[in-house]
Parts: sequence; structure tokens; C-alpha cells
Amino acid sequence: MRVAIGTRKGLWTAAGMPGDWAVSHPLKEMAEFASVAWLPMGDDRPPRLIVGARSWFWGPSVLISDDDGATWSEPEAGAVTFPPELGAAVERVWNLTPDTREPGRVWAGVEPHSLWKSVDGGSTFTLNQALWDHPHRKDWQPGAGGPAVHTIVPRPDEGMAIAMSTGGVYRSADSESGWEPANQGIKVLFAPDPYPAYGQCVHRIAMDAENPDLLYAQNHGGVYRSADAGTSWQPIMDGLPADFGFVVLAHPTRAGSAWVIPIDAGTMFPPEGRLRLWRTYDAGETWAEVGEGLPSDHYASVLRDAAHVIDLDGTAAIAFGTRNGSVYASVDEGETFDEVAQRLPDVLSVRASA
Repeated sequence: MRVAIGTRKGLWTAAGMPGDWAVSHPLKEMAEFASVAWLPMGDDRPPRLIVGARSWFWGPSVLISDDDGATWSEPEAGAVTFPPELGAAVERVWNLTPDTREPGRVWAGVEPHSLWKSVDGGSTFTLNQALWDHPHRKDWQPGAGGPAVHTIVPRPDEGMAIAMSTGGVYRSADSESGWEPANQGIKVLFAPDPYPAYGQCVHRIAMDAENPDLLYAQNHGGVYRSADAGTSWQPIMDGLPADFGFVVLAHPTRAGSAWVIPIDAGTMFPPEGRLRLWRTYDAGETWAEVGEGLPSDHYASVLRDAAHVIDLDGTAAIAFGTRNGSVYASVDEGETFDEVAQRLPDVLSVRASA
């Protein structure tokens, strides 16, 4: 199992299994890595490491490596660049999502609110013009992390769902056009109308392993489930110690199964300082605390892109990082964790690979 770790200042990788981890030296220094991904390239080639970097001197960019970070390439003109006539500039690449429907295809969620696609392994990206021209865009507001498309969920067909701060969930039947809000039932705690068509501060969404119409959402207050691809949402936070958080993960192979990492909204600490995951095997009807080996005196949160789940030999393996620089991994559905790395900078993004 390999883990790519993007932090506020530097990029690391780790390789191994519980109890035996080898952590790299910093592969890239003096830059922020808000997004990382292992991109399948097909033809029996190893996955490509692709990262969204932001240098305090050079600005934002997408970098790619085919040797686990030993060497890097970067397009001279920048992989993600707005056409000059739009008068916009990239601030951060907040999310990189490989598209399992086609090797070498990867999507980027960017600040300001925009969606980009690459069909050449991340070397070049094109702007999704339909989302950029959406009439709602003028109303989308920045969350605490900035105005960005932060979650990208390709469906098995040609459809897609995305989430953004703060516009909520949108979906498209062909991943290119016809973007429509899909937020009915998700409550906005800070708006005069608590159930608007859009404007929700959805922190993360995830799609069920077997039923692409079954979605999970961690909202800014509230955990929700949709059984109809986002047409309507129902709250499923009963039984959780807090309804706030940034992470929701869907099981890679088991239907109706997901995890959240609750955070106390007032303190931004895990409830009672107990860093734990909560797991459901029945699509949110019931929840159970898991995470033996995680600390019970922990006072840092886990950001939305800093957690990932993969299929590892038929079971779910989870890796996540915290804002105080610890990274944890589990290879038994989240039942037990051990520490992969510690004392890193603020962890922004984590991706695992088998």
C-alpha cells in the first residue's frame, strides 16, 4: 500500500503495511499541495503521481511524476490556465480525481469555481465552459477554504456529480453540460431560507459502490443520504456524536457502507478529543464508532481531501491525515489504525494506492 501526502509545506509518500511503514524525505518542498492523486495510465503502466501544487513564488500548477516523485514534469505554460479573455486566474487546484471510465483521464476542481478535464494524464486541462457560464455562478460564495469545486464524483455512465463551496451539489448527465443543482433536503443553517435550491455548504459527497444513485453528503451541519442521485436528500446523522465534519467515504466494494469523521463545530476538535471514525453498514440507518489505535487526546481536525479509501485484496483500506501532521492507516475497514507518519506540516490531501 502506498500513500501520497500533500501538506501545507511539502509532499511525502509512504509505503508498507501496518507496523512497517517507510516514509520518504520531502519530495517537494516550499510549496502547498492541496490535492494529490494516483492516476491509472493503462497498458500495465504504473499509476502516475499527479499533484496540485501552489508555490509562494511561482503560483499554482499541476505536476506529474511517473517514478513515485523522484522526478517531475510541469507544462511550461501551466496545465490549468484560464483563457486570457475570461480575466480569471487559478488560485488553487483543490481536487484531482482520476476517471476510472478511461485510463489517463483526470478531473480537476479549481479555485475559483471551475471544473477542468485532462485526457492526457494531467499534462493539459480544458475548462468545462458550461459550468463556468452557469447562471448561478455569480451567487456561489467562498467557504472558509475559498470559492472552489472541491469534490468530483464520476458515475459509471457518462454522468457526474460535483460539490462546491458554497454552491452545494450539482450534477450533469454527460459530465460536460446541463449542470443542475441537486440539493433538495440539505439544510442551510446560516440562510433565511433553510432549504434553497442551491447555496449549501456541502463539505464532501461520496457514491455507493454498487448503486450510483445512492450518495452520501457531509454538510456544514448534517450528514445526508440520497437514493435518487441527488434529486432529494434525507438526514442520517442520528447516532453520531457530532453532525459537523469534512469527510465522508463510501466503501469501495460493499453496498450501503460509509464512514465519517465527526468534528465539533464549536471547537473544530474531535468530540471529547477522541479522534475516531464512525461507520455505517446500512446506508446511515445506524452508526458505530471504529478506530482502535487512534488517539483519545487529539485536538486537530481532518480536512475534506485528507482522507481516502481503496479496495485492498477484497477489504477496505483507509488512510487519512490531520492538521497537526499525523497520518494514519487501516487495512481492516477502519477497525484498527496505526500511525504512518507524524510531525508533518498541516496535512491537506491524502491518497492511497494498492
